[in-house]
Amino acid sequence: MRSLAIGWRTQSWPAHSRLFVAGDGNRWAIADDASEIARVARGLGIQVGPERWIARVRNQSVFHTSQFTLIGLPFERAGNRLGVAYLHGRPGTPGHPEFDTCYETVQRRHEELDRVQVSNRAMEELVLGTGIEPTKVFRIPIGVDTARFRRRDEATRAEARRELGLPESAFVVGSFQKDGVGWGEGLEPKLIKGPDVLLDVCERLAREVPELLVLLTGPARGFVAAGLSRLGIPFHRALLPDLDAVARAYRAVDVCLVTSRDEGGPKAVLEAMATGVPLVTTRVGQAADLVRTGENGWLCDVEDAEGLAAACAEAARGVAPDVLDAARETAEACSWEALAPRWAALFRGFVEQR
Repeated sequence: MRSLAIGWRTQSWPAHSRLFVAGDGNRWAIADDASEIARVARGLGIQVGPERWIARVRNQSVFHTSQFTLIGLPFERAGNRLGVAYLHGRPGTPGHPEFDTCYETVQRRHEELDRVQVSNRAMEELVLGTGIEPTKVFRIPIGVDTARFRRRDEATRAEARRELGLPESAFVVGSFQKDGVGWGEGLEPKLIKGPDVLLDVCERLAREVPELLVLLTGPARGFVAAGLSRLGIPFHRALLPDLDAVARAYRAVDVCLVTSRDEGGPKAVLEAMATGVPLVTTRVGQAADLVRTGENGWLCDVEDAEGLAAACAEAARGVAPDVLDAARETAEACSWEALAPRWAALFRGFVEQR
């Protein structure tokens, strides 16, 4: 009955006059994106409906912040205009048949999609290869809240270390991701996130950097934790309660390390840059578009554990202030506020504003 009521109500409104933004049902990175996109839309004067209505909405505009909740599953338009974020996942990736499903769905049903957001140049090329009309595809990076992820100083760094119980003298490598399968302990590695590469990098780095300590945040980090224990590398595991706690944790680390094989962002790229933390990352997602080695961070090839370790060791020897300044400028250019005009372009003709 409730489903019928919501369907009738939304269908009675002027066509496509409300925007509904869908997350992926998990309280993790995609949920943050959905919240921020809805906030940007409201700031643009767009009426945004409640996310919990998504499955019952009729004749309005619906944007999914995860491709896997729309094109990864059977979907019906139900009179709606449909938009989706297609952030990562190349067809043919071993162990990930869902990537093939998404790509093949866009190939077959691109006329039923009204907007596709991609976060980086590589995915833009991939999506355009499906045959979709290019005017439907918008390259917009995954944004960062530069007020929450503000530039740290010595005082906030020391405070963050005290909060997490990290030794002042340690060289702390921060790993901010979820790299285990599922939402439990995560003993089975999610190899696309490169947890095996992370362990290889840390083993190499431990030979060069005294008092190395690894900070693991996020759920399902059991594979990496077990590996670090086996290698005898100290680590601290912190399951942080909210995004504010994540922002504080960045202030405690000496380098942010990303070892992924494929990403849409990752979000850690801009979060580290905004906070003034040296960034070492593989050439994935929007990192490939935004990071310039020696200018605002370090960019290495996928699976290049030797290069990643060398970059971290270089950061341990000291980072020039202008590198961190340039990184902050990159983050500010990709703040949610700075990206609002790009979202306005995507919403134009997708949501009817009166």
